[in-house]
Amino acid sequence: MASKFVFGFGGGSAEGGAQDRNLLGGKGANLAEMASIGIDVPPGFTITTEVCTHFTANNAYPDSLKTEVIAALKTVEDIVGTKFGDNHNPLLVSVRSGARVSMPGMMDTVLNLGLNDVTVKGLEENSENPRFAWDSYRRFIQMYSDVVLGVSHYHFEDLIEMHKEDNGHIKDTDLEADDWKKLCGAFLAKVEEELGKPFPQDPYDQLWGAIGAVFASWGVDRAKTYRRLHAIPEGWGTAVNVQAMVFGNMGDSSATGVAFTRNPATGDNEYYGEYLINAQGEDVVAGIRTPQFLTEQARVEAGAELPSMEVTLPEVYKQLTDNFDLLEDHYREMQDIEFTVQKGKLWLLQTRTGKRTAKAALKIAIDMVEEGKITKEEALLRIEAKSLDQLLHPTLDPDAERTVLTRGLPASPGAASGKVYFTADEAERQAATGAEVILVRVETSPEDIHGMHAASDILTSRGGMTSHAAVVARGMGRTCVAGAGELDVNVAEGVMRVAGHEIKAGEIITLDGSSGEVMLGEVAHQEPELAGEFSVLMNWADEVRTMQVRTNAETPKDVRTAREFGAEGIGLCRTEHMFFDAERIVAVRQMILADDVEGREVALAKILPMQRGDFAEIFEIMKGLPVTIRLLDPPLHEFLPREEAEFATVAEGMNVSAAQLKRRANELHESNPMLGHRGCRLGISYPEIYEMQTRAIFEGAIEAQKKTGQAIVPEIMIPLVALKEELDFLKERIDNVAKQVFAEKNSEIEYFVGTMIELPRAAITAGHIAETAEFFSFGTNDLTQTALGVSRDDAQTFLSEYLRLHIIHEDPFVSLDFEGVGELIKMAVERGRKTRPDIKMGICGEHGGDPRSIKFCQGAGLDYVSCSPFRVPIARLAAAQAALENKKNQ
Repeated sequence: MASKFVFGFGGGSAEGGAQDRNLLGGKGANLAEMASIGIDVPPGFTITTEVCTHFTANNAYPDSLKTEVIAALKTVEDIVGTKFGDNHNPLLVSVRSGARVSMPGMMDTVLNLGLNDVTVKGLEENSENPRFAWDSYRRFIQMYSDVVLGVSHYHFEDLIEMHKEDNGHIKDTDLEADDWKKLCGAFLAKVEEELGKPFPQDPYDQLWGAIGAVFASWGVDRAKTYRRLHAIPEGWGTAVNVQAMVFGNMGDSSATGVAFTRNPATGDNEYYGEYLINAQGEDVVAGIRTPQFLTEQARVEAGAELPSMEVTLPEVYKQLTDNFDLLEDHYREMQDIEFTVQKGKLWLLQTRTGKRTAKAALKIAIDMVEEGKITKEEALLRIEAKSLDQLLHPTLDPDAERTVLTRGLPASPGAASGKVYFTADEAERQAATGAEVILVRVETSPEDIHGMHAASDILTSRGGMTSHAAVVARGMGRTCVAGAGELDVNVAEGVMRVAGHEIKAGEIITLDGSSGEVMLGEVAHQEPELAGEFSVLMNWADEVRTMQVRTNAETPKDVRTAREFGAEGIGLCRTEHMFFDAERIVAVRQMILADDVEGREVALAKILPMQRGDFAEIFEIMKGLPVTIRLLDPPLHEFLPREEAEFATVAEGMNVSAAQLKRRANELHESNPMLGHRGCRLGISYPEIYEMQTRAIFEGAIEAQKKTGQAIVPEIMIPLVALKEELDFLKERIDNVAKQVFAEKNSEIEYFVGTMIELPRAAITAGHIAETAEFFSFGTNDLTQTALGVSRDDAQTFLSEYLRLHIIHEDPFVSLDFEGVGELIKMAVERGRKTRPDIKMGICGEHGGDPRSIKFCQGAGLDYVSCSPFRVPIARLAAAQAALENKKNQ
């Protein structure tokens, strides 16, 4: 721990600056920086984040802190010319939090500290404004009691409302000095009534109480939740900033406001903000009074009557805009600024990087490159990759009213409203009539694929971020909220119940796939806008990234979407998704339920031309780009009938009894199918299935090559390999099919045979497997399941608790577990390349669209990442950012 815990600023100098963000927090570092470049900031001092860490661990301060605080307070007194606690000319201070990253509204603030029954009279005398003095005192009592003493603010609001009612007043601004003086007495009495002891009158007792409360607010639930949502480490802590008060409520030449150096909604290069005459900052935020526009242009455009600051305080407005330009040039970033005007004197209270929409972020970054303020590389690093989701999917109108029923996991982004239906068949029927449909299920299975495809959106009461519903929805570009555990879904009755509401089939709800909210009725939404800045940014990203970005797709629509978003190939084409088409599922079931090779081959002969057509169309769309096709992977039971009518249909097609088929279905039943007879194990038990699929691939590739004139090079991927011998067995049969097809067609193409690394044993023995495999694709969904021994569909029942208790810091099915799964990947990469130096390696699990995981893939030396179509732009940007960071660290 450092030997110095308090850093001063103000009066034209500062201890520390912007580079000390980790120690001083964002607010403290920026206050010091502004002071050092000549901007007028109220003087003060920052107590470092290390004190927060010490306080949290020991419930006590470092021994030297009190001495340092008193010395720093003395320096502030000398600069301001007032004295803390002085009865006649008191120094008043604010006490605010300041973490190294902005956490707006999450932690506590106290203003006007230093006032008591005596110093308020000194403030009244010096300001020559009794109303201001007593209004300031009542604000302090109210805020300090709420934040530090735990006396809820509603007690004081009730007293104000009763006083206004008793005295015929309507607004707070109607109250005069005597009113506030009486209310201060009532406030103090209420505190003593609630606590059994009087409100603290000693300014130093007040100060240490406020400092302790701000440090303690780092640990309140709302701050913990914010940190979890934004992946902010618990151990960072917050700084505390103690700063001389300046007052915007000292008459008509005083004001307070918040401003941005550019428009945070659109990114336009125009000043943007609000202010209030004769007010304190909390009045702007709290909405007690209607704020006025900063600029005359904004006022005119809004049709507002109240004058702009540009008109009411023109000289101060000019100083303010000069400071805007100075700060933006200094930080080379759009700034969010808080300011106060005290009797015509401008003070800046804070500057920080302004939060903005994804659309604005793109425009600001590109404009700043064109203005010469930042480089292309800096622009790429400034855009949060995940925020691009806002540009690719509809979003809810932020001003629209909504009734939130419940919240699930934000499994696939977007926002839309639709009629709820509870079966895939009904969803498909209703969608065919033109209805916007939301498919609601307890959980989805591959058998629901036709309903999922027909629906606009998907809602499940069970499952996680990588559940079947989530994975398929992302691949199809559907909005999905998964794992909404409060939902009671009754398929038989055609109804769902939640929060006292009963929503029947055909009634409308709205889903927000970005927040996980489920809302009653229809909520207005906004369509996405892909402006020119999007293409510019993507081109810059492509110039610097070293990893390719492919897509996980198998339908022509998804493949085309991915190409439009810049996918450079297909990293995972899941052939089983092609089997659920209504025309094919009967033949697939006939194949599965046949009890001999001949019966299976009859059914496979029906499927072959369908698969060939699928592959040919995909190869044609991709025009020579790599296409990795995974042979059949899921357990066969996922394709089997469940209803009596379905058994009857299949039985009729096979000319056997339904009872026979049920017996065969029972024979295929498994206790743990995800670790059972699936993947390459199916190909070994029923080689005719993989032989049909590889024939369809080769014939489709030759057909597409003739049509396009492009060289088609399929990559055939064998799933769930644990043993090299499994791969050897199947590769030999694939090679034999290739020879047969090439001979029949009198045409040859190049092809590769590889495997998914999705079992720990495969990762450990990757060097051995690479003797046969020509490429590896890391199936991180299953690799995470098998490495952690956790079912991804059931994990949400306890992972949320693990996250809350900080046992884990990231959901391992959303962002890679670096220490466990990541080490397996690194091991496989190293051992595989030692055997076969030119082996191609990529990742095709859902982690391929997660920026944090993409950064890991860059460091691990993978050649590509593959993700769902709508995540391709996110992956392109994240891959560029990973390449830039990797280059910087070399």
